Amino acid sequence: MDGIINVYKEAGFTSHDVVAKLRGILHQKKIGHTGTLDPEATGVLPVCCGKATKVCELLTDKDKSYRAVCRLGIETDTQDMTGKILKEYDTSGITEEKIRSCVSEFQGDIMQIPPMYSALKVNGKKLYELAREGKTIERKARQVHIESIDIIDIDMGKYTFTMDVTCSKGTYIRTLCHDIGKKLGIAAAMESLIRTRVSIFELENAMTLSQIQKLADEDMDRLKEKIITVDSLFPDYPKLYVNESGAKYLSNGNSLKKEDFLDSDNLKVKEGQKVLVYDENRCFKAIYVLNGREYKVKKMF
Repeated sequence: MDGIINVYKEAGFTSHDVVAKLRGILHQKKIGHTGTLDPEATGVLPVCCGKATKVCELLTDKDKSYRAVCRLGIETDTQDMTGKILKEYDTSGITEEKIRSCVSEFQGDIMQIPPMYSALKVNGKKLYELAREGKTIERKARQVHIESIDIIDIDMGKYTFTMDVTCSKGTYIRTLCHDIGKKLGIAAAMESLIRTRVSIFELENAMTLSQIQKLADEDMDRLKEKIITVDSLFPDYPKLYVNESGAKYLSNGNSLKKEDFLDSDNLKVKEGQKVLVYDENRCFKAIYVLNGREYKVKKMF
């Protein structure tokens, strides 16, 4: 099975748990996820199967959207409510206006210091492994981009607010909550997190592992219909189809010229532009990029 499954990761599962369970359900080993979700977080986790594993890193680079609940007045060692509470702050001076004004300042390019409880590696060891040993090391701030950040609800009785965030690769929503609290002059921790979108994969179309298992048991063809093809991930890329002469070059991953494609006179591809290339049977085979007068292979599938 080659393609991407839109999995709804439930709380309590790690991303690796999801991959392991899918290997058992689909009876195939070549499966990989597209970006770690914390065990207590839920939501969209695209999982690549078969030849689609080649696009795992491409999906990791895509913008993602989240819905997070932020709890004000609490500082924890993990920056979320699963961690040890380090300190509690007086929140009586915080108003809805202050929250909205503060949150709006985080839109655009911001600097974040990755949390100690994260999967980033330093000298071959993951930060969370060091954190569990009671160690804290210096981390460099990194620039991330917050495309949009919108407050959905504020509950002053519980001193929580809910926000929708669309952000770039490498953004930590836990750290965003922490930094908002710090800017308000108190503290904050993430109370819950749902990932609502990764690229074209939306929350409403995601399937739980039990739903996938049921489909696999009852009708594998119906499950295959839920699999997203690799070329669907790149709707903006032009589609090019090779002719007979181009087919042999494509099968070996060789460079292609304008005359190797059908309707070559109609090609309107710019220098450096990526294209989807299909074989003589109109099956998707590769991503190429125009380099001068030739199309060079970027990724074969």
